[in-house]
Amino acid sequence: MKVEIRLPALGDDKNLEANVSFWYFDAGEKVKQGEDLLEVVTDKATFNVPAPAAGKLASISAGEGEVVKADDLLGFIETEV
Repeated sequence: MKVEIRLPALGDDKNLEANVSFWYFDAGEKVKQGEDLLEVVTDKATFNVPAPAAGKLASISAGEGEVVKADDLLGFIETEV
């Protein structure tokens, strides 16, 4: 089953933009639930986005250097169930 990786709301501002700084994993690598997948940077802070499920990082939709907003699709994890 594919699980979406989405950017959570970063504080109270739903329109806040963040820059994808880097991914800790490449597509195809196994990840654990809760493990940091990528780092995003706003004009005020740096955040890590955790894996919503365990499995294989199937694809990356927002690459390094891209600007994203809350609830934007970042990628997919393929679970083993």
